[in-house]
Amino acid sequence: MKLVPEYATYREIKSQTEAWAQALDVVNASALPKAGDYDQILFTGCGSTYYLSLAAAALYQELTGRTARAVPGGELLLNSQTVLTNQKTLLVAISRSGTTTETVKAVEKFKAEKRGEVVVISNYDEVLSRLADVNIVVDKGQEESVAQTRSFASMYVAVTAFCARMAKRHDLLSAMHGLPKVGERLIKKYESFARSIGENLDFDRFYFLGSGIRYGLACEVNLKMKEMTLTHSEPFHFLEFRHGPMSMVNENAVVVGMLSDANRVHEAKVLEEMKELGGTVASLGEIEANIQFESGIPKNVRGVLYLPVLQLMAFYRSLVKGLNPDRPTNLTAVVKLDF
Repeated sequence: MKLVPEYATYREIKSQTEAWAQALDVVNASALPKAGDYDQILFTGCGSTYYLSLAAAALYQELTGRTARAVPGGELLLNSQTVLTNQKTLLVAISRSGTTTETVKAVEKFKAEKRGEVVVISNYDEVLSRLADVNIVVDKGQEESVAQTRSFASMYVAVTAFCARMAKRHDLLSAMHGLPKVGERLIKKYESFARSIGENLDFDRFYFLGSGIRYGLACEVNLKMKEMTLTHSEPFHFLEFRHGPMSMVNENAVVVGMLSDANRVHEAKVLEEMKELGGTVASLGEIEANIQFESGIPKNVRGVLYLPVLQLMAFYRSLVKGLNPDRPTNLTAVVKLDF
């Protein structure tokens, strides 16, 4: 088996904070539309970038007070009548490669029908970028590996900065410049914690809990666990987990909780109940958690800090199961379909 640093996935997780910094610079240098010019905003992507869209839509609506929605690229393409209305719409299309078939075709259709302007967030200046009215490319997020880690985090920082700028929250943008330093500290401090859980093959199921702007992030780290480790994994909103899914919790289960500031009392209670059922709990939050950010960065714009340690957890689990984290089973880096 290769040494850990020889895996592209590992190098990409460990180096991602450089891409976070670039994402901030690129967004701050971009000429963005005005939120008030649109009745609604749609975020779209496929796979990881659909989950990114879920997180982005929640954040945009929270910061601007304007309607936002996330939809998979395939749904926007094939079932646009269930998504689009006569309202003036801004479309934000997110794609690591900039060539994902459904997203490209959906944007082409959106523009052909003159629905509104398009903002593209990507790691490559490709065909999707050339369809954009506003093009945001974070090339330091580019990856060799198939599963998105550095790329997802870099685009999430970009979309977070985008939402803050659209809300005219320059205080939040300024605070975000502290993210790379905090991220580096967390990776260094909690890598061994991630490894200890990831390598424990007594665990056979993982549940990732996140509510509000964190639900999309819970979906994404759940996907990393599925892709890299072929382990049963599911995401849920905190309180929803009580309504049936907790029946799966036992001594073989890990329940990962992305704690918020505002609702941590309710969220921590759910985690405590899962401990009582025999589950192993791993919590992340600003304070009073297994993984403590202690960042001092406002809650709305520090979401990327939930990602690196959980990415490492999936990476180490992949290795101990004898899998190749750089090349997950049945997957390719770019999904291209014949339409």
